[in-house]
Amino acid sequence: GSIMNKRKTKKYFKTDDEVKLVLDKLEAEYPDADCALHYDSIFHLLLAVVLSAQTTDASVNRITPRLFSTYENPRQLAAADIKDVEGMIKTLGLYKNKAKSLVGIGNMLTESYGGEVPRNFSELQKLPGVGRKTANVVMSVGFGEPHIAVDTHVFRVSNRIGLVDEGDVLKTEKALMEVIPKNRWSHMHHVLIFHGRRCCTARNPKCDECCIRDVCRYNRENQK
Repeated sequence: GSIMNKRKTKKYFKTDDEVKLVLDKLEAEYPDADCALHYDSIFHLLLAVVLSAQTTDASVNRITPRLFSTYENPRQLAAADIKDVEGMIKTLGLYKNKAKSLVGIGNMLTESYGGEVPRNFSELQKLPGVGRKTANVVMSVGFGEPHIAVDTHVFRVSNRIGLVDEGDVLKTEKALMEVIPKNRWSHMHHVLIFHGRRCCTARNPKCDECCIRDVCRYNRENQK
């Protein structure tokens, strides 16, 4: 072995062409794959992504119009009464924590970043309630930079179909960056989410009607 000791990735798809076939089929199936959260600025996108943790994008979109029109910029959010913010988002899970994160984001952007959302992956993660997934989405959707955010759908689908074979979210993110060409990272993130919502669901995936059933690791191994 080489001195670099490159970790052996367990590969189900042996060649780039096999991977490309899977990506192409999925992309063709979901031409509308895009960020499902509504937003009108990068600041509001950031808030929406923080709010979307462990809840549906649709439920976030229902409450954001009022939130966004009340708090148009970080300074207004920094000055907010946390009870008002809680009241606007209380239909969402973890709303007390999320309200605290939102007001904290308003404060930190105002005090440390001149009221602007930083265009920097590691700076974004210093904000309250912002982890790798949120930072990846903001960099990709907000700033148009190639990133792969691994949420529950991306994690489940990419490991299940055989694109990667990893036990946790961070390793899955790193492995996907190796197998998917960089210029496809941002779009495939949305495509994998759409596939996870509409077809490759957590329980009872709809393998019969799946566009990649003939190449998918999960389906082929279950056919044996």
